[in-house]
Amino acid sequence: MKSLNEDLKTGNFKRVYLLFGEENYLKKQYKDRLTKALISEGDTMNYAYYEGKGIDVKEIIDLSETMPFFSERRLIVIENSGFFKNATAELAEYMKEIPETTYFIFVETELDKRGKMFKAVKDKGRIVELARQDEKTLVRWIYGNVKKEGKQIAESTIYYLLSKCGTDMENLQKEMEKLFCYTLNNDVINMEDIDAICTMQITNEIFDMVNAVAEKKQKRALDRYYDLLALKEPAMRILYLLSRQFRLLMEVKEMAGEGYDKKTIASKAGLHPYAVGKYIEQSRSFSQEELRKILEESVDIEERVKTGRLGDVLAVELFIVKYSSNSV
Repeated sequence: MKSLNEDLKTGNFKRVYLLFGEENYLKKQYKDRLTKALISEGDTMNYAYYEGKGIDVKEIIDLSETMPFFSERRLIVIENSGFFKNATAELAEYMKEIPETTYFIFVETELDKRGKMFKAVKDKGRIVELARQDEKTLVRWIYGNVKKEGKQIAESTIYYLLSKCGTDMENLQKEMEKLFCYTLNNDVINMEDIDAICTMQITNEIFDMVNAVAEKKQKRALDRYYDLLALKEPAMRILYLLSRQFRLLMEVKEMAGEGYDKKTIASKAGLHPYAVGKYIEQSRSFSQEELRKILEESVDIEERVKTGRLGDVLAVELFIVKYSSNSV
C-alpha cells in the first residue's frame, strides 16, 4: 500500500495495477483514486469498465491497442473477472507488450498467485493486497473521519463502535455517516449515540448471544434470538451462525492451548486479528468437551428439523434454553 500511495503522490504510474484482498472499502477507494489520477473526469472516450466473468479477452486487447482520443492515456478497469483464477494465457502474454498509452486496473477477489496473469502483472506492474486492517489502523482511521467532521470522540467510544459494528471498513463508513447526521448539532459522539443509531452486525449479535449462554444469562440469550427473528433472520441461519461460533471457539481454544500467538490463530481460524483476543476470552468459558457436545447437539437439531420432527424456530429456542440453563 505504501508503494501505491507513492505512485499516487509522484504521478509515476505503472502500466498495470492489481488490487486484491478482503477489504472491499480500500479496493474501491484506491480504484477510484487511481482512475481519477490516470484519466480526466468525464472522459468516457478513453475510459472503459468491465465487470464479471465472461469478458471477451479479444475485445479487451483490441481496445487496448486503440490510440487514446485527444488524451495521453487510455484506461481499462476490469473487476471480478476471474482472469487471475482461471488460465488466461492470451491476456497474460499480452501484458508483456501493452502500448505506452494504455493503463489497466484489475480489481479481484479470487486469484491464484501461481497463475500466468498474476506473474505477468507482477513483472509489468504493481500488485497491492488490501487486507483487513488491524485495530490500531482502524482506530486512527475512525478518529480521522470524526475529526474531519469537526467532532470529537473518545478512544473508548471508538472501541465500542468496533465491538458493535465490526471491522469491515465499508460498513463502518456507513455507520459513521449515520452518526454524523444523528449528532449534527453535537460536537461529541458518545456511546449513547452509537446505541441509538448504529446497527449491530449479526456476527456481533451471535457473539453476544454466546456470551449470554456462557454466563448462563438465559433471558439475554433468548432476547438476542427474538431480536434476530424480528429482523427476519431465518432460525436455521441463526443456528448455523451459532454453530460456526462454537466451532471457532473450539479451534481458538485448542490453538491457544498449544501456545500459538494471536496472529497465527487469526490466520488459521480466518479471524480478524482484532477479534482473536475476544475469542480467546470467550473460549475460556467452555471446556473442549462442552464445545464438542454443543456442536453435536446442533447437528442433531438440524437433522430433526430437516426430517420434520421439530419446528425450526422452536428447535433453536430449545437449543439456546438448554445451554444457557444453570442446570447444564
